[in-house]
Amino acid sequence: MSDTAKPETPAAKAPESEADRRLRERVEKLVVRDAAVSSGSCRLANGTTLDYTAHVAFLPVVDGNLAGAGAPPQAAVMTTAYLAKGVAAAARPVCFAFNGGPGSASVWLHLGALGPKRVIVPDDGSMPRAPYAVSDNPLTWLEHFDLVFIDPPHTGWSVCASEAARKKMLSVDGDVEALSEVMRLWLTRHQRWGSAVYLAGESYGTTRGAALANKLAEMGIPPSGVVLVSCAMDLQTLVFSPGNDLPYALFLPAMANVSQYHGLLKGPLGASSAAAREAAEAYVPEYLAALHAGARLSTVQRGKVAARLAELTGLPQALVEEKNLRIADHVYFFEAMRDKGLQVGRLDARVTGPMAAHRTREWEFDPGIESIEGPYTMAAMDYFGRTLGLQIEERYQVLNREVNMGWTWMRGGDGPKGDKMGFASTSGDLARALRRNAHLKVLAASGRYDLGTPYSASDWSLAQLDAPADVLARVQHRYYDAGHMMYTRQADLAQLKADLAAWLG
Repeated sequence: MSDTAKPETPAAKAPESEADRRLRERVEKLVVRDAAVSSGSCRLANGTTLDYTAHVAFLPVVDGNLAGAGAPPQAAVMTTAYLAKGVAAAARPVCFAFNGGPGSASVWLHLGALGPKRVIVPDDGSMPRAPYAVSDNPLTWLEHFDLVFIDPPHTGWSVCASEAARKKMLSVDGDVEALSEVMRLWLTRHQRWGSAVYLAGESYGTTRGAALANKLAEMGIPPSGVVLVSCAMDLQTLVFSPGNDLPYALFLPAMANVSQYHGLLKGPLGASSAAAREAAEAYVPEYLAALHAGARLSTVQRGKVAARLAELTGLPQALVEEKNLRIADHVYFFEAMRDKGLQVGRLDARVTGPMAAHRTREWEFDPGIESIEGPYTMAAMDYFGRTLGLQIEERYQVLNREVNMGWTWMRGGDGPKGDKMGFASTSGDLARALRRNAHLKVLAASGRYDLGTPYSASDWSLAQLDAPADVLARVQHRYYDAGHMMYTRQADLAQLKADLAAWLG
């Protein structure tokens, strides 16, 4: 018998499941699909007409490592690009834009604020009457950059090629890997490596955008600017859970602002939104100290805190005491206007909705998004089909709640730097990107009536960025008098565009 070892037999490949086969075939069809190319024009606020080419294509996502070269695509990701005509490509920056969720397609920024067309809805956040359609957007950001809107995997028509790929990409780190590869490939296919690169993200898109700022720098694509609309970089500031007292304090100024709007505050606090906000902001340090003290507070101290919280929110003092001085977001939504049978909206707290007759405290829908989700969806489907030439029968996932529920929030995998515990955070990525690129600028935009990502929580996140003062001088925060999608209000859309132009210099 020979001592020579026999070569190992390769492990048998597991048979492909029926679900994976369908996913793979769908991806294969999408990535070879011809791009939908059309021309359009838009009249700008300055009276000039901007001509552009719209280019919609599905880009393959492959393993970014060298070992992945030539491998089959793991996902097909839809990009909708608007390219100004008559301008040299090298002279035009490129802005990659995406929304959040996680699980949201990019229609909100695309057809709400940035793109050459937008869906017009009432300024007060109420629902418009059908039919719904897009109109020219005189305040389009296409005036400043070429625009590329990205629908991440399993939003819009984008999809992964297998359940394994889906599991990987529906995570903080996997999502960043996938989208950075999409951006790299888009720059290559459109020969735009000579253009400055900007990022614009909304909500979870800011979680993603902050991480992408650093990831792109690692790939040799240092972004020139990042726009953060409705910040969500630090989940600890937004998630109400046992032992995490930070959100109770950081939501207080935004809740006071909303309560003043709805006429729930008395005396000087009710005189103006500024008075309510400033009083609540001034009280946050004392409130945090009280929460930190917990059961060590005396009865008298506890009563004083409860009374002040009741004054600042308009909630009954007895309810504040019952909740152990901790008013979570869902408590506020259902209790602030319970006596009127109304539920306060989350993403736009100016908007209220009628409770059920039995006045449930169960979250059935968000009045703050319900009024615009349908109009945006129907207008987008009409626009994609009739104007951009996309005839796809599969459902376009505007808000894929399965993605949101199945998201993996822990970062770093199994390595020594893996985030095994705690809340996802990408503010460290943004701070690192700012420190490594002396030309990187950040513009943050917050709606004062947003109770999903409150302006006051964003203030805290930006103040905690781990960088010296001279670096943080390149970070600006601007505020608007509407909700999460502040651009649905015409005055704020105009102000956001003006702030962007000033920021760009």
